[in-house]
Amino acid sequence: MTIFLRPLCTALAAACLLTACATRPAAPVEINLVGINDFHGHLDATKFESTSVADTAPKSRLAGGVDNIAAAVQAWRKEDKDLLFVGAGDLVGASPAMSSLWADEPSITALSMAGLFASSVGNHEFDKGRAELLRQQNGGCVSVRPDKACRFAPDFKGAGYTYLVANVLDSATGKPFLPAYKIADVKGVKVGFIGAVLRDTASVVLASGIVGLSFVDEADAINKVVPELRAQGVKVFVVLIHEGGQTTEAFDQPECKQLKGPIVGIVKRLDPAIRLIISGHTHKGFQCQVDGRTVTQAEMGGHVLSRIRMQVAPDSGKVLGITVRNVPVAPGQYPPNPQVAAFLEHARTLSRDALARPLARVGARSIGRKANPAGETALGDLVADAVLAYTRSQGARIAFMNGGGLRQDLDVGENLTASFGQVQIVLPFGNTLVVMDMSGAQIRALLDQQWIRADAAHESILQISKGFSYRWNPALPPGQRVVPGSLMLDGVALDEAKLYRVAANNFLAEGGDNFPAFNAARNKIDTQVRDLDAVVDYLIKSDQAGTPAGSAAPQGRIGTVN
Repeated sequence: MTIFLRPLCTALAAACLLTACATRPAAPVEINLVGINDFHGHLDATKFESTSVADTAPKSRLAGGVDNIAAAVQAWRKEDKDLLFVGAGDLVGASPAMSSLWADEPSITALSMAGLFASSVGNHEFDKGRAELLRQQNGGCVSVRPDKACRFAPDFKGAGYTYLVANVLDSATGKPFLPAYKIADVKGVKVGFIGAVLRDTASVVLASGIVGLSFVDEADAINKVVPELRAQGVKVFVVLIHEGGQTTEAFDQPECKQLKGPIVGIVKRLDPAIRLIISGHTHKGFQCQVDGRTVTQAEMGGHVLSRIRMQVAPDSGKVLGITVRNVPVAPGQYPPNPQVAAFLEHARTLSRDALARPLARVGARSIGRKANPAGETALGDLVADAVLAYTRSQGARIAFMNGGGLRQDLDVGENLTASFGQVQIVLPFGNTLVVMDMSGAQIRALLDQQWIRADAAHESILQISKGFSYRWNPALPPGQRVVPGSLMLDGVALDEAKLYRVAANNFLAEGGDNFPAFNAARNKIDTQVRDLDAVVDYLIKSDQAGTPAGSAAPQGRIGTVN
């Protein structure tokens, strides 16, 4: 009996072992991502001021630069050849001169060289309209910026990465006008990246540039494509979204808990299968948890990159864990990427002469965007005055400037001489000046709209030109804060029934930044003169007259009452 049982037991044991091996779960797969957002064409490293977990006080350091970003991604890809580099929008637009001089083509090309896989669009990708965004994606030289397009290189090929947006629909077809998603096969696991942009994009870009497009709810649009991705075998879902939030926690605080803002409500409504959301727009670094999901953002200007590691069960696609580290990009920390480093040096060489050209002496070494308690800034005063000076010949008596259009302070050297590059970085959008007629009542209504905007987090006081002034009362309800009778023009109270010729950039003139009062203005004429050109002209003429323009402090045109 024993002779017959031994082979039988051996066979049974072998079968049991085979069964155990067959049912043992496969080892988790590690998926590594690097996230970037709001690069804004910052090809060179710039000053990064932050408070980190390790610092007891704010620290200022040089960080970013596309060469250093490419070096970091290259080094991390050597640790994992399957690493994916992805973005959350505003990679270009509102860019420093070295990028904007050339229609942002150097930034798009350099990020492509660095191996960017995909990015959501941001609101700034729409700065020059739908057609220009498609050119940036697909390449070519037919552009609304013929003076800049294909001037850096004669054969711009477009982005080597894919722009994604699920919630911007072509009104003619009802479908996303760019791909809603992109799939990557990472170590045998299909990962779906879904793109989206803030629903309120239409309020912060030129209306004429987005004709035929509709911006719909972010969460609804993202959730809508999840079944389509599942049908293609996708098991892991990652959202790249250009909308964000704020937290008082450090940019590198692990699993922060105090995130507030629009992104929180969006995340809470997403399909439960979505566990990772890479965000942008608010320029605030964080690595937070919202209802058990990981939500990241990596500062702006390429100062910080988000290193993200996902542990995934390959059979089920279940995300077993996510860790995030927001890492400052320190110049020289990693061996250079030779291709990107050489490309950046070429961009510097081509741009150097144009950027360094001296323009004029100004009235202060730093003319800044820091607002006084009433919301007025020294830089806003300067730009509004320049707009008024240029449009006086067309009857303008008041000029307005939106604070969001002023991207950096006007900082010059000890000789107080501003270069073209220093002025250009203040006004990188290339908006044109529009003159129009508004009644005194419409002007008062416009100013009251400063406190009833759709997004209070982006509240902005309009900057106004010399000769015009008013006061507002912070204790009064939004929409009723302008003090009646306080609006003065050249020492005379504004007549609510009288028409006044006013000037603003074309973004504001189309009701941008949620100022619909401009839509009611009449007799609009677009001068086709860029705001940058008007400021350059004003600085030069003021210097020639012996009265350099600008000051270190606001001029007191806007006041408050207790």
